[in-house]
Amino acid sequence: MKAIVIGSGGREHAMAWTLLQSPKVTNVVCIPGNGGTATMPGCTNLAMSVDDVEGIARFALVQNIGLVAVGPEQPLADGVADGLRAQGITVFGPNQDGAQLEASKAWAKALMEEAGIPTAASAVFDSGDAAMAYVKEQGAPIVIKADGLAAGKGVTVAMTLDEAHAAIAAIFGGQFGAAGRQVVIEEFLTGQEASVLAVTDGITIRPLIPAQDHKQVGEGDTGPNTGGMGAYAPTPVVSAELLARIQTEVLDPTVKTLRERSIDYRGVVYAGLMITPDGAPKVIEFNCRFGDPETQVVLPLLDTPLEQIMLACCEQRLADFPPFEWKSGYAACVVMAAEGYPGKYPKGMAIGSLDAAIGTGAMVFHAGTELVKGVLKSNGGRILGVTAVGDSFEDAIANAYRGVNVIQFENSYYRKDIGHRIRN
Repeated sequence: MKAIVIGSGGREHAMAWTLLQSPKVTNVVCIPGNGGTATMPGCTNLAMSVDDVEGIARFALVQNIGLVAVGPEQPLADGVADGLRAQGITVFGPNQDGAQLEASKAWAKALMEEAGIPTAASAVFDSGDAAMAYVKEQGAPIVIKADGLAAGKGVTVAMTLDEAHAAIAAIFGGQFGAAGRQVVIEEFLTGQEASVLAVTDGITIRPLIPAQDHKQVGEGDTGPNTGGMGAYAPTPVVSAELLARIQTEVLDPTVKTLRERSIDYRGVVYAGLMITPDGAPKVIEFNCRFGDPETQVVLPLLDTPLEQIMLACCEQRLADFPPFEWKSGYAACVVMAAEGYPGKYPKGMAIGSLDAAIGTGAMVFHAGTELVKGVLKSNGGRILGVTAVGDSFEDAIANAYRGVNVIQFENSYYRKDIGHRIRN
């Protein structure tokens, strides 16, 4: 079988790499892909826009592509899956109506309320003055979110009223464009965050192993939020008993309510959770696709062929699919970014010594890279995700940093404390 992976980040590199581990997948085409997918055996990049539905469909039909997996949230929110399915192409990823689960935090909050899913108390505003007045009434700390897609950067955990007011002003001032037409304001929750990525065929939903990521740019989980600076899995914060509770309190009601809204959802439901001090799960947000960088630690531990799981979702036979099989051990990922990210950062740095990193046993998933006349260069904020596995968390984390330490490029930045929450 030949497959297409739509997207160009570390998540998509990990998806393509995992698909190619299956003996039944002969070739993966990444649209548009990156410098890592361009040089990965069995993988080909196709320079095409992720929203070029007609072009992608034409290529898929001519090349007899058996599966299209959509990586990022934006093309899903734009309806790429709808357009491809309309031409008879098998697509893993929700249609536009289902993608609202991530594309609108206000829509997702309303669904959670309807489904009785535990989540933070919240209010939605379409004007700055009303939002400011609400924050003054509620007090700090408080969480301010742009309603729409903001590449993981539209959330501010405001510890003071001044920070909250600044975040509201930035959202309504146009910092996030159309994503800032509304603001969602939530109560501040305490505990540990965890990510449960689940796959669904619209009827049945099954979780993958739980993970944790580090969203903030600074060590000790400080500074502004990013797309994610590192991750590890499986996390001990989510026990088997807690995962069963998440299944019944979060995952099952989500799919049931989507069906009641006549939404046929086939793809990933990613629940970003806060595990409160008393051990209860509360949904912070939903995403409609695999997480990044969680995918880089979850998929390397997956033993069941990924394309079989995806096809079971696409063909609505997940209920009869065998239990997912997992490798023993743990995985950790350290993201190497450009200095200055998530603010202004340089591009075009030459990247070297990746073979040496791979020689340590690490997997190097490319995020913001491109090949320029045969030279690998950076072209994004998050550049590489260096992933390693081990028999223990400590081994996996040490192995990942062993890979990081031999990679060379100027103006690089990475956190040196990935996994600190479970090591302390």
